Amino acid sequence: MNRIGKVLECAARPWVVPFVTAGYPELASTAGLVRAMASAGADMIEIGMPFSDPLADGPTIQAASEIALANGMTIAGVLDIVREVRAGSDLDDVPVLLMGYCNPLFRYGLERFARDAAAAGADGLIVPDLPPEESGEYREACEAAGLSTVFLMAPNTPDERVRAVDAASTHFSYCVSVTGVTGARGSVGAGTVRFLERVGRLAEKPFVVGFGVKSAEQVRALGPYAAGVVVGSALIDVLAQAADPIAAVTDLVRELRQATADIEPEEAGG
Repeated sequence: MNRIGKVLECAARPWVVPFVTAGYPELASTAGLVRAMASAGADMIEIGMPFSDPLADGPTIQAASEIALANGMTIAGVLDIVREVRAGSDLDDVPVLLMGYCNPLFRYGLERFARDAAAAGADGLIVPDLPPEESGEYREACEAAGLSTVFLMAPNTPDERVRAVDAASTHFSYCVSVTGVTGARGSVGAGTVRFLERVGRLAEKPFVVGFGVKSAEQVRALGPYAAGVVVGSALIDVLAQAADPIAAVTDLVRELRQATADIEPEEAGG
């Protein structure tokens, strides 16, 4: 059982899953930010692999990716970050998922990337522009390397495709809370809740929800309907303004973790 399986087995409340772009705000800052998130109570951590055409990302993460690429971040550099965060003992039990796009992975080589990512200490992959129907080679490479695959579904995803995404995802799937790109939004709509309730009726595996989650209040609103909540753009926004990035992400992740602690375990969906 890998780290994700252990988190699933021990879950007593919705997971907090923060996201950070590798190489942002500085080339060497990511490993320290990941460690800070883990120490603050993150259950899993997503590390974004910057790409020049991130079609699922809104302006905040696009800008972070542009800065990271200008800083010199590469796919090999992302794997170095994972090795660095696994070098200590403080992240032994915290799953690390890599999120990125098809083109850099195909250029690197799917089998080679899956093997190298697993060897570095990654636990799973999220590739937003790779649908389950076209993912056979990718899933085979990940399965051989022991990496979990996480596929996405949106509010307009038909029931049959919800089932297909659920089946293709190894441990859990990812519900996009809105039809559109990433980016912090002001509130949680009734349509999002209805979507999560529908997925809960159809899916056999747990699922997380993300895209647009920015506050502890939104985590409390979404937590009862999903196994975990992903927060990305809000963390990037905090980093963009922080005089002390480590302290800033620590405070935000602690606040998000406390929000999930307020949700009774029997309420947590997924």
